Amino acid sequence: MSRFVRASKYRHVFGQPTRKEHGYENVKVTNSAWDTNLISSSGQYISVNWNASGGGAFAILPLPSPFQTSPSFPYKLPDTLPLARSHTAPVLDTDWSPHNDALVASAGEDGKIMIWSVSPSAFEGWGTEGWVPQDFDPVLRIDGSPRKVGQVLFHPSAEGVLAASGGECTVKLWDIANPEEPRAVLNGHGDVIQSMAFNPTGTLLATTCRDRKLRIFDPRAGGEPVRVGDGHGGIKGSRVTWMGELDKIATTGFSKMSDRQVGIWEVAGLGNVKTISLDMSAGVVMPFWTDNQILFLAGKGDGNIRYYEYESDSLHPLAEHKSSEPQRGMCFLPRRALNVAECEIARAYKVHGSSIEPIAFIVPRKADSFQSDIYPPAPSIEPSLSATEFFNGKTAPLKLVSLADGSSVVGSSAAAPPSTSASFSAAASPSASFSSGGGAASAPPPSAAPRPAAIQPKRTFSASAPTPVEQTPITPAAYSQPTKSWEAPAPTPVADSTLKEENARLTTELREAREKIRNLELQVESVRANARRAAQALLDG
Repeated sequence: MSRFVRASKYRHVFGQPTRKEHGYENVKVTNSAWDTNLISSSGQYISVNWNASGGGAFAILPLPSPFQTSPSFPYKLPDTLPLARSHTAPVLDTDWSPHNDALVASAGEDGKIMIWSVSPSAFEGWGTEGWVPQDFDPVLRIDGSPRKVGQVLFHPSAEGVLAASGGECTVKLWDIANPEEPRAVLNGHGDVIQSMAFNPTGTLLATTCRDRKLRIFDPRAGGEPVRVGDGHGGIKGSRVTWMGELDKIATTGFSKMSDRQVGIWEVAGLGNVKTISLDMSAGVVMPFWTDNQILFLAGKGDGNIRYYEYESDSLHPLAEHKSSEPQRGMCFLPRRALNVAECEIARAYKVHGSSIEPIAFIVPRKADSFQSDIYPPAPSIEPSLSATEFFNGKTAPLKLVSLADGSSVVGSSAAAPPSTSASFSAAASPSASFSSGGGAASAPPPSAAPRPAAIQPKRTFSASAPTPVEQTPITPAAYSQPTKSWEAPAPTPVADSTLKEENARLTTELREAREKIRNLELQVESVRANARRAAQALLDG
C-alpha cells in the first residue's frame, strides 16, 4: 500500500446538510415514470415537475439557500399554490436559460414546448390571509413534436437557442425569437434519446440513446452525427455530460450484466479512456460536471452523492455525501450564483420524498479573503452570440465572469464585441417581464447583459422541416437598419429565380464544406490523442 497521498485542494470537500427550514416541504412531485432530473435551477428560481390533475404542470419557486431561511417565503408550501399549468399532459422536463434567470422552458408528453417568464411580484403575499394563487401563463407555445418532447436544453453561449428531443428520435434546435419552424433537425438515432449535452461553447451536441450508441453532432454542419460510437452495454438509462474544455465527455449507464458504470470518452474518436463499475443498484445515475474538474454522481434511489476529481485521465474518488433519504431527482446551481464567502464550490438541489433540500459542497478553509485557487471563472449571464449569428455559422468563446467581483474575464480569443440583440418583451401579460435578475449570487453578474429578441405571448407554431440558415430574414423588430435615401429596384422574376437557385447551391456547398472541416478537425484530434497515448506508453515503459 502506498504511503503517499495524492495532493489535492478538494480532498476534504464535504456536503453540508441543511435544516428543513432552508429547503421546501410539502412538495408534490410528479408520478411520471419518464427519466429526467425532475428539477432545474437558475440563479434565482427552481422549477420542479408537479403532480397535478387535469393535465401537466410544474412549480416555480424562489431559490432556497442552504445557509439561511427566507424571511418572506414559507418553507412549508401551501396545499394550493400557483403552477405553470398549460400543458395538457405531464411535464417531462424543464430548463432555465443561462442568459436570463427568469426565463424557463418546459417540455411535455403532449408534444408541446413552452417558454415562461417569471416576475418577482408573482411571489408576493404567498400563504398570507386572503391570498389567492394565480397560475403562470406561458409567453410562447411551440408544437415541438407529434409525439412527446422528452428533454429541453438551452444553448450555453447563443441567446434564445433551444434544443429539444422528440418522440420521433430526433433533436430539433429552435430560435425562440422566430419559432415558426426548427432551424436544425438532428437525425440518426435508432431508438429513444435518453439525454443530451452541449459542449461549453455550444458548437457540438452529444447524445445518448436506448440503442446503446454515443453520438456527437455539429448542429450547423447537417443533420447527421459527425461521430458515432458504442456506449454502455445495457439499454437502461444512460446520461452524458461534457467535461468542460477537456474535449472529453462523461457518461453513466449500465453494463450488460446490469452493473452501474461511469465512462470517460475522447471526443475526437469516441474512444473509451476509462470505465469504472460503481455497484449493482438499479437507479439511473445522474452526472454533473463542475469547472473545478470534479464529477458528481447521484443515483436515483440512492441516499449518497459520490464525487471524483479528474486528473491525468483518471477519476480519483474524493468522498461521498451520505444521507438516509433516497433522491428522486437533482440539479446543480449555476456557478456564478455560489456563496464564495462560505467557500462553497458547488450546490445541489435534491428532491426526496415531499421535500427539496439544498446541499452546499464546501472546501473547509478559514479565510476572510476570496479563495481564487478554488474559484475558476464561471460562465457569465451575458451571451456570446445571438441566435442569428449562431445559425449563420459564427463562433465565439464562452463569456466568463470572475466570482471575486463579478467582472468580465476576457481571454485573448474573446476580444469580439458583445452580440447585439433587442429586449425580450411580452406585453400582453403582467407577469411576462423578461428582466434578468442576479438572484442570491454573491458575485454579481455584469450589469449590461443583453436580452433575447422580442417575441409575442401565447403564439402557437407547428413544427416543419428546417429552412437553410442563410435564407433567414432579419426582421425590423429584432434589428434596426440605417435609413437610406435611395430605393433598390425590384428584381425581375427571372433574376429572382436565378438568385434563389444560386443561394440554394451556395447553401449546400457551405454545409458540405463545414462538415468536411469538422471531420478533418476530429481526425486531427484523434491523431493527437493517439500520439499522447503513445508518448505516455513510452514514458511508462
